[in-house]
Parts: sequence; structure tokens; C-alpha cells
Amino acid sequence: MRTTVAIRSLLFSFVLLVLSHGAFAQIGVGISVNFGPPALPVYEQPICPDDGYLWTPGYWAYDDDDGYYWVPGTWVEAPQVGFLWTPGYWGWGGSAFLFHEGYWGPEVGFYGGINYGFGYGGVGYEGGRWDGGHFSYNTYVNHVNTTIIHNTYSTRVTNVSETHVSYNGGTGGVEARPTSQQDSYANQHHVGPVAAQTQHVQAARSNPELRASANQGKPPIAATAKPGDFKTGVVATRQAGGEYKAPPANAARGSAARPANEARPSTESRPENTTVARPNTTNHASELQPHTFTPPNTGNAATDKKYQQQQDNLASKQAQDHQKLQQQQEKEHQQATKKNYNDAQKQPMEQRHAQQSQQLEQKHASQQKQMEQRQAQRQTAPKPESRPPSGKPH
Repeated sequence: MRTTVAIRSLLFSFVLLVLSHGAFAQIGVGISVNFGPPALPVYEQPICPDDGYLWTPGYWAYDDDDGYYWVPGTWVEAPQVGFLWTPGYWGWGGSAFLFHEGYWGPEVGFYGGINYGFGYGGVGYEGGRWDGGHFSYNTYVNHVNTTIIHNTYSTRVTNVSETHVSYNGGTGGVEARPTSQQDSYANQHHVGPVAAQTQHVQAARSNPELRASANQGKPPIAATAKPGDFKTGVVATRQAGGEYKAPPANAARGSAARPANEARPSTESRPENTTVARPNTTNHASELQPHTFTPPNTGNAATDKKYQQQQDNLASKQAQDHQKLQQQQEKEHQQATKKNYNDAQKQPMEQRHAQQSQQLEQKHASQQKQMEQRQAQRQTAPKPESRPPSGKPH
């Protein structure tokens, strides 16, 4: 199996120069990994900060340099009334673990059968429901201050399984497959993670204490009251979900392993406003990394707000592009599995997927660069000279 994965990686690796500012925010977008994530840690849910916030469970994300890292569960404002969150999940794809990105939509779709808790028991969502334009919270599984939030109810929820397994398929993974109804939910109108979730993942990735290699499957920050805020309303892990197993020696990260004697480039002295081209190997849309924008700081609050909105809109559009291409490629993978394609038959499909992913990433990198250039030009453009009003002829 390892030989197959190595050959596959060599055949289909394309090195991209990704234009990004600062650290990478893996907003639920995954990457192919040859070994599964740690078990889900055990923790309590922080209190809901305000009406209209929905719970998004924590999960293990992955970075080529640092391996798995924990993205704390957090409360997030729904992008629109009636939308629910379908969590992302890791699933065995036949030769590697792939991360399936979460999304917002009118129904909760398939999330690998993973028991994330707090209403996400593996199938659907029992933590609340939309009622008359307001979200009603099931206090049986959600921590809500009922003196502030009055749209609540309490319905007993019984978890069929108390497992803390964090991935679907493969050795030891959850054995669950999507139903035709769950597949249909994924094809409904939906949107990817919102900007606050992207920034939340950014903060998690830049925190060394959240790396599995450092916390041994017991992250010090298990959940937060609001996305990106790792100081107030923080909940610590009560215990690890299972025995932590370190990655196998020389395990491939992403599509290729970093040589043991290769020094990792320092980022401590990197200026925040420097655009860094970071090589990345991308074979599928599920591995595409969302771009991180430098927060505008023009000195004018109105201008900063306008520029931030432009960045958020572009990030949301790019997340939708990722989701659409990922679903298309996953559908082709499923068809190939049903038809029992051999490696030779899969090769043209994999090459096409790699080319599609590379082209989309290049398009997004260009979009980001153009936006930043436009904003920079507007900031430095000389103001028109003031001229005295011309007198009217008598």
C-alpha cells in the first residue's frame, strides 16, 4: 500500500506557487494523508455567545510542515436564516485519507458517520432547528444561557456510539456510507465556510500547542465561544479520545515527505505584508488551500471595512469554487470505484484532476493578487488637486 501511494504521488504531483499572506488557513479544506488523524478529544461545549450562533464541532486538520493540528469547536453565526452546518470529515479514499470540506445548507448532509457530539451524533443534527426565522436550541445537548436566549427546547438525544474515532473507512475507521438522501443534500444550494471560520482555522494552525505532535491528542484549547478568539470563553480538553499514536517514520505528508535533514524555513521574522510564494503539491480539489488575506490597515475605518468586505466576498466565492470542483472529482472517484477501475484506468482521471486543481489554484492566486494590487493602488493614488471654482461670465 505504501508503495502504491508513493508511486501515485510521484506520477501526479504538481508543484504550485501559492500566493498567501502569513500562515495558511485550512478552512476545513483537506489534503491527502497516508495515515489517519488522532481520536477526537473529550471536552465540554462553551456557552453560546448570542442568538443566531450555531455550533461547529472541532476536528483535526492537517499541515504539510506540522502534521495534524486541532481546530477547536466554536460557535459561528449562520450565513443566512435556514442554513445548518454539515461538518467536514476525514475519509479513506483507497490510497490515502482525504478531507471532505464542510458546508452550510438547508439540510445536514453526510459527515462520515463521525460522532462529533453536541447534536452531531453521526447522522443529521439534533442540536436545534430553525423556527419562524429564529434558531431554537436543544438545551439537552447545547450549553445555552436561557435567561438571555429564550428560543429553546429540550429533547433527549441518545448517542448510539460513544466512539471517538475521527475518520471514516480504512483500518479502524467508522463504517458508514452516505444514503441517496444525504447525497441529494450535498447537491442542494449551499455555501462553504464563512470568513470567520477561515480565520479560526488560521489561528489554530499558527498555534504550536494545537499540533498533535505537541499535545499528544489532548489539545489545551478544545473549544471557543467565538471563532478566532483563543483567550475568552475558552474550554480545555478534559481528556484525549484515545491512545495517541505518533505518525509512522518517514510518513508522507500531503503528496511527498519532507527529507529528515531538510531545515524548515523560519517564519518568525517574516513581514506580515510580504507576499510569500509557498510551494504546494496539489492533486485534487480537496487539497486546495484557501488564501489568507492581509487585513486592510489604511488608517481609514470606512475604507478598511470596504476592503475587508471585498476580501471576504472573494474568499467566499473561492471556497464555493473549491467545493464545486471537489464534489465533481469525488463523484468521478465513486464511479471509478463502482466500476472497479485498475491503476491504469485511474491514471487519466487522476491526471485530469491534478490539472483541474492546478488551474483553479492559479486562477485564485491571480484573483487575490489583482485585488491586492487594486487596493494598494487606491491607497497610494495621488488626490486630485483642488481648483478654485471658475467664475460664471456676466
